Amino acid sequence: MRTNVLKPLSAVAGCLVLASALSACGGSSAASDEKVVTVYSADGLKGENGDGWYDKIFADFEKKTGIKVEYVEGGSGELVQRTLREKSNTQADVLVTLPPFIQQAAAKKLLTAYEPAGSDQVGAADKASDGTWTSVVNNYFGFVYNKKQLPAAPKSWEDLLDARYKGKLQYSTPGVAGDGTAVLIKAMHDFGGKEPAMEYLGKLQANNVGPSASTGRLAPKVDKGELLVANGDVQMNYAQSKDMPNLGIWFPAKGAGRPTTFALPYAAGLVDKAPHSENGRKLLDFMLSEQAQQEVSEVGGGFAAREDVTATDANATELASLMKGVEIFEPDWSDIGEHLDDYVDAWKSATGS
Repeated sequence: MRTNVLKPLSAVAGCLVLASALSACGGSSAASDEKVVTVYSADGLKGENGDGWYDKIFADFEKKTGIKVEYVEGGSGELVQRTLREKSNTQADVLVTLPPFIQQAAAKKLLTAYEPAGSDQVGAADKASDGTWTSVVNNYFGFVYNKKQLPAAPKSWEDLLDARYKGKLQYSTPGVAGDGTAVLIKAMHDFGGKEPAMEYLGKLQANNVGPSASTGRLAPKVDKGELLVANGDVQMNYAQSKDMPNLGIWFPAKGAGRPTTFALPYAAGLVDKAPHSENGRKLLDFMLSEQAQQEVSEVGGGFAAREDVTATDANATELASLMKGVEIFEPDWSDIGEHLDDYVDAWKSATGS
């Protein structure tokens, strides 16, 4: 879900002048007093038509607090690199990425410990033990297919090697996009290790259109029939399917086995030395509030991060049905975080990318 082309959807132009402190840029008013909070986030939670979970909670947050959310969207890997480059002049207050990039951000000391109100209701696997990040929306990795041109979804990885998918299959770039990296993680799990996974992905390259920095841009191509199959994730693709009638979600199996997937949550952390750290804390608290979490499925088509929030809306019911019969495994995020560069290099070598 995840473009590496950063898209500032609302930029702070010049300086913010508080009515009570008629000061120009570089004046005496402290940045911490500004009624603004800057969020760097992977894509998927902001709606194509301004009707996503971010759209709703950011508007509610501003109405409640008077704090305006400045939003910058990008690929998970690129966002971490951008935050690292800005370490001596921090711009972001809150960072939201997918695993294993949120773990990388913590390892690079880009995040500071803060446990938002409500984080005690988030499962231990979905938050850092040191408080540097916590999931705000749960999600799962998946694939999409064109329901109009295919009578049924493919069932297995092996199905995708069929000649019918030549030039009609694409997945986003591992190491750049969170969902692209997820392709590697799932393949290594399903095929039983790095070597057999890379051998398969090398064969799949014959059908692959080529690299894509953005996962979010693949679903429209599938809906239009330009592609038959692409990678994605359940939350983003489910939300997109409301406006893309030909979009279907599926989970590849290995051979005749059960389809598998794994949790791929949107995880948020307070950026170290954030210019508006107090506002960042308030936004994190708001994201994990019961009301915001209740709206994750109803508005955003995702899964609540809080275990004490049980959604009963139509979206929640349909999402539960979609996940029925799918085996969910838990990746070793410590290993992935430590060896991600090696895995990406192995993928590049196997695919000639």
